[in-house]
Amino acid sequence: MRMYDVIEHKRNGGELSDEEIRFFVDGYSSGEIPDYQASALCMAIYYQGMTERETASLTMDMVRSGDVVDLSGIDGVKVDKHSTGGVGDKTSLAVAPIVASLGVRMAKMSGRGLGHTGGTLDKLESIPGLSCDIDGARFEEIVRTVGVAIVGQTGNLVPADKKLYALRDVTATVDSLPLIASSIMSKKIAAGSDKILLDVKCGSGAFMKTVDDAIALAKSMVSIGEHVGRTTVALITDMGRPLGNCIGNALEVSEAVATLRGEGPRDLTDVCVELAGNLLFLAGRGELDACRLLARGQIANGEGLAKLKEMVAAQGGDASVLDDCASKLVEPRLSRELRATRDGHLFSMDTERCGMASVALGAGRARKEDAIDHSAGIVLAKKTGDSLVEGDLLATLFAADEGLLDEGERVFRDALDIRDEPPAAPPLFHARVSCEGVERTDASGTRFAWKGPAAGGVPPRPFLRRWMVG
Repeated sequence: MRMYDVIEHKRNGGELSDEEIRFFVDGYSSGEIPDYQASALCMAIYYQGMTERETASLTMDMVRSGDVVDLSGIDGVKVDKHSTGGVGDKTSLAVAPIVASLGVRMAKMSGRGLGHTGGTLDKLESIPGLSCDIDGARFEEIVRTVGVAIVGQTGNLVPADKKLYALRDVTATVDSLPLIASSIMSKKIAAGSDKILLDVKCGSGAFMKTVDDAIALAKSMVSIGEHVGRTTVALITDMGRPLGNCIGNALEVSEAVATLRGEGPRDLTDVCVELAGNLLFLAGRGELDACRLLARGQIANGEGLAKLKEMVAAQGGDASVLDDCASKLVEPRLSRELRATRDGHLFSMDTERCGMASVALGAGRARKEDAIDHSAGIVLAKKTGDSLVEGDLLATLFAADEGLLDEGERVFRDALDIRDEPPAAPPLFHARVSCEGVERTDASGTRFAWKGPAAGGVPPRPFLRRWMVG
């Protein structure tokens, strides 16, 4: 078999065989296939797409390129959640302990922030002593005994994807739907969980800017999961404004703790409940509505917060700081209040620019090797749709010096669109995608409520099995 022939086959619109895909993944991983030929195939895939079978085959060959986490020695259903990234998205810090507090084990491997998006590991590591660099045996032990662990990926988890992504990043092929889907799902499958929930963001702060594009990506990832025997569901959630009121690592931990106390912002609480409810549903804990109620109950009774403290302690962190985040977690920094310069309504927020403002303050990184300031960030006082009077507090910025505050303010103010008229209220949830089809919210943003076949219900629309051919 020649790589030239594989490239030509896909360039001409053909469907690659399992053997051709395996030949490519093995050859590129070993260095036998050069970058220029891998680039050519990626570009051919970009233009010609891949079938469901091709995408699933590519995913599993990348999984087999490295280590695979084996969680079979842990009793019960193991679930995992993945977010496609956003601004202020600290849901894992609340969702994981809520689910684990009800006896559903959650083994989660997360990443670090890059660009305008935050990373779960960076948020957790703002807690003194906590380590996300945990070996496989200890990871499994914590999941078995505590019920939840959130750690970084091992160095040899899906090495083929790491190499291929670096190439895609410099060849204008990152935004290929089958390549995005196989990249994400290869890591989720290699992490070893039985059931996977995907939180696919859409809007100005997300990679997918439109609902339709987010649904297309969700369909592809759900299809991959189902093809390889992993029950997979995706929620399309809004990232047209930051989630919650806090942007920045320690600030977001503090807000997640407040949410587990029942004191968090409504939007963040509602998204956490929806995600936790769907994970419990996947784990067989009842119908979806009942699972949502279970999740809210773990907030009300304090067991979700207690489980977070237990996880933090198991990973070496000082859980006592969670009792007083304001004084023990968020270190004193210079701050600056930003106020409205006119009456009106906050019509929209360019969420990506809000994230970049946080990076400018020191809370994020432009390159993987950049250091971050865990205490830097933004606390929002106003969000999209809020009315404004001149002089109203818009946000408070936190940084280590005045120069950073100046740049953060410039970028943040540039993200705001203030008009006389109010905007239409944006929904938090746009759709739910499963192997049974796509269930969209209505115009008011009312959540999908159908039970699904796993709970004995009947899907409201005909099954949609073959969603994507490119």
